[in-house]
Amino acid sequence: MGRSSGAGRPQPAAPRLAPVRLAELRDDASPDFRRGERYDGVRYTRASADGLELSGMDFLECEFAGISFNETQLRGATFRDCVLAEVYAPVFTAARTVLRDVEVSNPRWGSAELYESGWQSVRIDGGKLDYLNLRGSTLTDVQISDCIINELDLGSCTATRVALKNCTIGTLDVSGAKLKDVDVRTTEFRVVSGLGSLAGLVIDDNQLTLLAPLLAAHLGVVVA
Repeated sequence: MGRSSGAGRPQPAAPRLAPVRLAELRDDASPDFRRGERYDGVRYTRASADGLELSGMDFLECEFAGISFNETQLRGATFRDCVLAEVYAPVFTAARTVLRDVEVSNPRWGSAELYESGWQSVRIDGGKLDYLNLRGSTLTDVQISDCIINELDLGSCTATRVALKNCTIGTLDVSGAKLKDVDVRTTEFRVVSGLGSLAGLVIDDNQLTLLAPLLAAHLGVVVA
């Protein structure tokens, strides 16, 4: 679904994104992560946390560059004022995490299980994700740009001031979601699920044209 301009029309509220500023970080090339610990002001570069049990971890003002989190258990972890660059995880297990003031660039995630999470002021730039599961999450002030996502699951989530910019999405599922100012006008997607939960989604004229047959079928309207 494509792009169009909407000059002169009311514009949705844009995400309010706080820039992440990191200073005086301590480098740790061989991190010894321990479950339940808090890590503050650390830079991790080209390290592996594959398969570790890190549920409930608390990271504050940290930078992750080229870290592998494949099959790492991050359930209930918290990331605040953090930068994650080129994080790799064919299986990313991070349900019920909290991300606040976080910047993610060029992630390479396969199956990303982030359901029932809380995101506030989160930016994702670039990257490729096979499956991003945010079902049941609360998303406030989130922007995802220039990202390829095969399947984005926003089912039953509450999303406010969310923008998908210049993304390519295979399937977008908003079943049971509560949306407000969710702007997808510059994003292309092939399949949309949850047509009864589109209120609060901001689309362009071309997207409306492509959605029209689906909406008609959903409402039982016969076009003859």
